[in-house]
Amino acid sequence: MGFIWAIIVGAVIGALAGAITNNGQSMGWIANIVAGLIGSAIGQALLGSWGPSLAGMALIPSIIGAVILVLIVSFVVKRS
Repeated sequence: MGFIWAIIVGAVIGALAGAITNNGQSMGWIANIVAGLIGSAIGQALLGSWGPSLAGMALIPSIIGAVILVLIVSFVVKRS
């Protein structure tokens, strides 16, 4: 059951990152999940695991990491 919660929380984090960067419309739900999960790992690696946590993910560092990931990916995609 923990895996399903991680997928759901990852999707929400990815959707929030897409909304913050105005790239949410171009991302599908699979991309939101991937951005949320990878962004969570990046954010927690860079900023630590502080703040509220859900499904094993610290929410604030996870959202910041997902925003960074979405910005980098959108920059690379626009340049090519």
